[in-house]
Amino acid sequence: MHSTSKPVRASQTTMAHLMMPHDANLRGTVHGGVLLSYLDKVAAVCAMRHSEATVVTASVDSVVFRHAIHVGELVTFYASVNFVGRTSMEIGVKIVTEDVKTGRQLHSNSCYLTMVAVDDDGKPQEVPHLVCETEDDKRRWAEAEERRAVRLKLFGKKK
Repeated sequence: MHSTSKPVRASQTTMAHLMMPHDANLRGTVHGGVLLSYLDKVAAVCAMRHSEATVVTASVDSVVFRHAIHVGELVTFYASVNFVGRTSMEIGVKIVTEDVKTGRQLHSNSCYLTMVAVDDDGKPQEVPHLVCETEDDKRRWAEAEERRAVRLKLFGKKK
């Protein structure tokens, strides 16, 4: 059984990956699908840490690639729980690219994934409440509530 509440900091997750030739297209830039795969993985780990359960991806909000990512760059993914509902969690992921030779870093992308905790039978299960300790945590919660309202209006709630 999971805890009844957890602070944001308890599940924050960082993952870094050095982009290699097998991650790239013929132009030497990283495939968008490769980045989406890593986004999904880091968000899932963050959500599992919070929920203490297996999770599935319910949605990925707008993903805009600000600039090309090249082979040889280090890409770091920072994931944090922004909001929790009864069984779902919004995970915010920030992507930062780094030229390891120069140390130059660029904020490449930010996006939001909705993850749902499921039990052993694949049925949604309740997740711990989220404790927002900092002003940043509280701001992210409020912004996530707004995004959730838009998602529910656009796509409705699954029956």
